[in-house]
Amino acid sequence: MLFNKVMISDQAFLLEAINTEMPFGKYAGRKLLQLPEPYLVWFHQKGFPEGKLGQQLALMYEVKLNGLEQVLKPLLQA
Repeated sequence: MLFNKVMISDQAFLLEAINTEMPFGKYAGRKLLQLPEPYLVWFHQKGFPEGKLGQQLALMYEVKLNGLEQVLKPLLQA
């Protein structure tokens, strides 16, 4: 039962992360999944922000690094 809760929680976190809008900077207002890979690489090198946004950006970095962006694009909400 705990495994199912973790899976649902992870799925919810992923869905929320790809649909979160970048709150600041050059790409403010763009959904995190739509951020350019070089921007996420820059964050990876300089350090992700603290908190939930930093976790979401780190997740998007991993998504792009592993070539999963196209698989997740259908989950973007208008």
